[in-house]
Amino acid sequence: MAVFAGPVQDLIDELGRLPGVGPKSAQRIAYHLLKIPKVDAIRLATAITEVKDRIAFCERCFNIAEGTECGICRDPARDTKIVCVVEESRDIVAMERTREYKGRYHVLQGAISPIEGIGPEQLRIAELLRRITEESIDEVILATNPNIEGEATAMYLARLLEPLGITVSKIASGLPVGGDLEYADELTLGRALEGRTQLNQS
Repeated sequence: MAVFAGPVQDLIDELGRLPGVGPKSAQRIAYHLLKIPKVDAIRLATAITEVKDRIAFCERCFNIAEGTECGICRDPARDTKIVCVVEESRDIVAMERTREYKGRYHVLQGAISPIEGIGPEQLRIAELLRRITEESIDEVILATNPNIEGEATAMYLARLLEPLGITVSKIASGLPVGGDLEYADELTLGRALEGRTQLNQS
């Protein structure tokens, strides 16, 4: 039996489905939303609706985009021959803060994780392979997170890309093991990018 009134319990349940939000946090957020003025709650609801209506994934790299392509893919100043592979769109923000990287990106939208039932077929790997051919890409930089899932994904991609005759490199290990790119400071991430190591001999 639900402890709270129907709409409140529904709100708590929906908030509890968000990543990193447990039952207690969901209750706190729900109580906060109940206490704030209605206009503020409507502003939040409108922002959520707007982002779902107007934002999609870039058809080229799968970064978040307002339109068919993201700003980075549309930028003529970017090096089209280098692609940096990241797990999520938020990792691009971290990479861009370094001001070291001038190429394009490819967002996998996750990492290989057998425990969570995520295999290569759930990621944007087929699209990456197609881009390498269609866009005549010379180098792929693997910038997955330095944790078990990220390392497994990088190893899988390195083996897959090796026969293609392109340079495959991986950002240096200056990042803390088990961490996420989005939390790395720009100096550390910039040095990791500069010190990337080639994984094949192409």
